[in-house]
Amino acid sequence: MARRVAIATGLPTVMGMATFIVSYVVVSRGLMDIPPAATLVTSGGFFLLGLVGLSYGVLSASWEPAAGSLLGFEQLGVNISRLRSSVKRPPASS
Repeated sequence: MARRVAIATGLPTVMGMATFIVSYVVVSRGLMDIPPAATLVTSGGFFLLGLVGLSYGVLSASWEPAAGSLLGFEQLGVNISRLRSSVKRPPASS
């Protein structure tokens, strides 16, 4: 799980930070005129993707004693159904 979280969250986060650096270098050298809003939207998209990656990393964790697969797709459905069943309201009593 930790490896999946690190990859699925780390790469988009690094890309989000790199967006500011690349945008600064491109604009300061006069290669292109990039609007600040485009830089913010692009970096925000990468940070949002990192948040999705964090959720994926946690929800794809294997709770079994044996280690899961590299990507954990088989555990994703199981863990989402466990999450849904844990937040359902108990039936109302009369």
